[in-house]
Amino acid sequence: MVAVSGGIGSGKSSVTRTFASLGAVVADADAIAREILQPGTRALREVAEHFGADLIRSDGTLDRSLLASRVFACDGRVRELNAITHPAITERAWTILNGAPEGALAVYDIPLLVEGDGIDLFDAVIMVDAPEEERIRRLAGRGMLPEDARARIRAQASSEERRAAANVWIDNRGSIADLENVSAQAYERWLSPYGGRPLSRPRQ
Repeated sequence: MVAVSGGIGSGKSSVTRTFASLGAVVADADAIAREILQPGTRALREVAEHFGADLIRSDGTLDRSLLASRVFACDGRVRELNAITHPAITERAWTILNGAPEGALAVYDIPLLVEGDGIDLFDAVIMVDAPEEERIRRLAGRGMLPEDARARIRAQASSEERRAAANVWIDNRGSIADLENVSAQAYERWLSPYGGRPLSRPRQ
């Protein structure tokens, strides 16, 4: 069981997509978060009750931009949102991971690994990182304002905290092709030779 983590805009999802293309079973925390906040879900009702009924659009969907503007304005609000969403995300993720066929590599794509207390549940932790300004540039390409990107980065663990938790560190300064190549090498040379169960390494 492997965790892949990294801050917003670091490129961790590109790493897990490469792993999935090579046969890994991936539970994506961000995708699950979107799933549990679909119209009519209990988590969405709780978010609206806690952060404001105006977050729900006329079609029943969540106004994610408005929610983010409220949540990331204050560290305490981030914790409040996590308290609502994380139990449902975790339950769904472990259902996926525990359902991986024998011999397959199970990968949890989880942005807030360091911020939680589940690191020891994994055989290895792969961290993906990139310079902050590069991450902000990438997020701007997704339509996120620089000040919003910086607020989200500040709300997450630092690169130093992530490095202390990592067994494998991927520095994503290059192109998408570079990252895919490095990810494939990590999978084929280090992860797959052990039947989907990586050889654990001491953390530095």
